[in-house]
Amino acid sequence: MTVPELEQVADQPEPAKEKMVLIAASGDLDKAWPVLILATTGAAYGMDVTIFFTFWGLSILKKPGTGITGDDWRQKMMSAFHKGTPDGLHLSKLHFGGLGPTMMKSLAEDKNVASVQELLELSIQLGVKLWPCQMTMDLMGLTNDDLIDGLDKPAGAGSAISLMKDASIQLFI
Repeated sequence: MTVPELEQVADQPEPAKEKMVLIAASGDLDKAWPVLILATTGAAYGMDVTIFFTFWGLSILKKPGTGITGDDWRQKMMSAFHKGTPDGLHLSKLHFGGLGPTMMKSLAEDKNVASVQELLELSIQLGVKLWPCQMTMDLMGLTNDDLIDGLDKPAGAGSAISLMKDASIQLFI
C-alpha cells in the first residue's frame, strides 16, 4: 500500500461492535450460568454486551449475606422467601431441599466450570454492562447497597429495549 492509501485507511472510522443484549429474568442457578457464560463469551469475541437483570434475575446481583430487604412488609416477605445471592441460587428443577444445587456446584467444580460469582467478576473485567432494573429494585425494596460492586447504574425497560433494537443478538433467559 502507498502512503496515501494507508492514510485513507487510517482515517476510516472503526466499524461498530456487534451488540448482544441478554435479559436475566430468573434467579435460578441453571439460568444464571447460561446468561453469564454467553455474556463473557460474547465479550471475549469483542462484542458490546449488556445484561438487563429484572425480577428474580436481580438475585444474581445481590451481595452475599444480604438479609431481609425493603421497607414494606410485602417486600420483606418476598426477600425472606427468596434469599438468592450469587452463591445461594436454587435450581429450577431437582432442588431437593438444597441437595440439587450442591451436587450441581460440585459437578461444575470437578469439570472446571466457573462459578456464578467467578463469571460475574469476569463479566466486569471484560466490560460487560450489568444493568439492574430500577423498577424491579423499587418493587422489591432493593437498593444499590444490596447489590454487588461494579454494576452499571440501574436502568429501565425503555433503555433495555432501545439497546435491543440495535443488537444483533437479543435473548430472554
